[in-house]
Amino acid sequence: MQKGNIGVTTENIFPIIKKFLYSDHEIFLRELVSNAVDATQKLKTLAAKGEFKGEMGDLTVKVNLGKDTITISDRGIGLTAEEIDKYINQIAFSGANDFLEKYKDDANAIIGHFGLGFYSAFMVAKKVEIVTKSYQEGAQAVKWTCDGSPEFSIEEVEKEGRGSDIILYIDDDCKEFLEEARVSSLLTKYCRFLPVPVAFGKKKEWKDGKQVETNEDNVINETCPLWTRKPVELKDEDYKKFYRELYPMADEPLFWIHLNVDYPFNLTGVLYFPKVKSNIELQKNKIQLYCNQVYVTDSVEGIVPDFLTLLHGVIDSPDIPLNVSRSYLQSDSNVKKISTYISKKVSDRLQAIFKNDRKEFENKWDDLKIFINYGMLTQEDFYDKANKFALLKDTDNKYYTYEEYQTLIKDNQTDKDGNLIYLYATNADEQYSYIDAAKNKGYNVLMMDGQLDVAMVSMFEQKFEKSRFTRVDSDVVDRLIAKEDRKETNLEAGQQEILSTVFRSQMPQMKKVEFNMEAQSLGETGSPIMITQSEYMRRMKEMANIQAGMSFYNEMPDMFNVVLNVDHKLVKQVLNDANSSCKAALEPIETEMTDLNKRHDELHKAQEGKKADEIAQAEKDELDDVEKKLAEEKNKKETILGEYAGGNKVIRQLIDLALLQNNMLKGEALTNFVKRSIELI
Repeated sequence: MQKGNIGVTTENIFPIIKKFLYSDHEIFLRELVSNAVDATQKLKTLAAKGEFKGEMGDLTVKVNLGKDTITISDRGIGLTAEEIDKYINQIAFSGANDFLEKYKDDANAIIGHFGLGFYSAFMVAKKVEIVTKSYQEGAQAVKWTCDGSPEFSIEEVEKEGRGSDIILYIDDDCKEFLEEARVSSLLTKYCRFLPVPVAFGKKKEWKDGKQVETNEDNVINETCPLWTRKPVELKDEDYKKFYRELYPMADEPLFWIHLNVDYPFNLTGVLYFPKVKSNIELQKNKIQLYCNQVYVTDSVEGIVPDFLTLLHGVIDSPDIPLNVSRSYLQSDSNVKKISTYISKKVSDRLQAIFKNDRKEFENKWDDLKIFINYGMLTQEDFYDKANKFALLKDTDNKYYTYEEYQTLIKDNQTDKDGNLIYLYATNADEQYSYIDAAKNKGYNVLMMDGQLDVAMVSMFEQKFEKSRFTRVDSDVVDRLIAKEDRKETNLEAGQQEILSTVFRSQMPQMKKVEFNMEAQSLGETGSPIMITQSEYMRRMKEMANIQAGMSFYNEMPDMFNVVLNVDHKLVKQVLNDANSSCKAALEPIETEMTDLNKRHDELHKAQEGKKADEIAQAEKDELDDVEKKLAEEKNKKETILGEYAGGNKVIRQLIDLALLQNNMLKGEALTNFVKRSIELI
């Protein structure tokens, strides 16, 4: 028997493996089964070259649970005593001095950098045995034993066939790995597509009301998964079936892309476009990364462009090592090439579908939109490709490319300054009357109700020349697209003030909402009163919901314009009625205010151009007194008009109709509106 010390420059290698790999210790099974598969693949290669002439027989890798052991067995090339000494005993550490410091936070990097796949066994085992026999003729079987210290032993033993058995004596704090369900789930996660059959125990069947083992191996993997086959061999149903296997609970995918490239890097895989209408974050981490059919991770940020992390499916590349670390991904040139290739492949596929079957592309657009928009917002070169096939949808459910839509609206939707105005709605039901008014004017209205459309609008305004996007309810229809300078109302200032005051007094008090009154000439057939919201402020608040650093906009009140149409007969009626009802009470106030305003102007003029210390205190006091009295008279006037308005059901009704139109009439106010409507009828 040979005894010795494992050639490590760091004495406490095993405590390090246990401590730093503990968070990820389940990967021991992946590493050991992968090693067994590699040994089997090497035997196949030797047989193909004629260097191994024996019978290959059953090459299934077997995983078996004992009372306190896990055994992984293969019938691959096996190891000689010399090979054990070379590959197992001499762990080649480079830079051992900074080893602990450098890799203490990156569990995967320890295994990845130092070929420690086999040593991951010590994360879960207090003792490990290798019983192995080389494929070479006349080879002697040997048994290697190590108890987690740097000491090992090698002895000659009897073993019937070639290959290796790795026997793990599971540590007391890792007993979970002796549970059948736990091991089964790990094998399914990491080994379900390995290229050599992997069996976990025997298949079971129901007999006399209980499950009993059969003699048949319970093979847990599919050795030739769909992505390893040629696209010409596959039908649509094959791709859909594979998708159902990967994602049993998901809807059928929209379509898929089969990746297959061997230069300048190796990459195979199938990416599926799932049906997704909202909530981007929920959909991430659905792409599974494999390395030669061994599962690596489902966190593929850095390998595929960020917007494509929304896709589902499988990527397999031997050029991405099993133990992927974040820093590796950021610096590796192959990874960057793969990312660029996938992005190009996706845009080419979308372009082809659009060209070959536009109708089908339009049918799927509402589901595709979130991918394409996300891509255009986050990746400049994707925008350059996608703007040829990305679509805009209008409120009549018609679809246009960006170029087609520009042609459609340029004659009728260009304002007096030569800007192309894109009108859009975010909710077809809530904004129906505004959409209808715009359509009656001959305008087209886009439907922009997607999760990313707020950001898309801002991007379009940067990308499209001399173009502006305006929500259809942001102004009265005549002012949405200014064809000429705004007409001033012919109502004199005093009358405008009365009208604004009576309506303002009846506006509801809402938290973080401000109403600004405005009198305009909108024609006899225009709405008597409309509530609009400033495009700029509303958009800033919407952006604040999706963009960090803009949250202060959310603290600001919602600003609404209440536009009173002075040409409408009901508004005229309110004004005439207010004048006649309040005339007697307002006349002395108006006379007093006229005198006060006259004196205010005189005092102001006398003080113009003088420094503060050149103005007599008496003059300053008088000006303050006049301003105070003006404020008092104004309050009296507003009180009188407010009391009048409170008793005028038409004013309240008109306001409630405008609020209702904007989905702002709720609760008790809505009930009162219904009662009042019945009374007025």
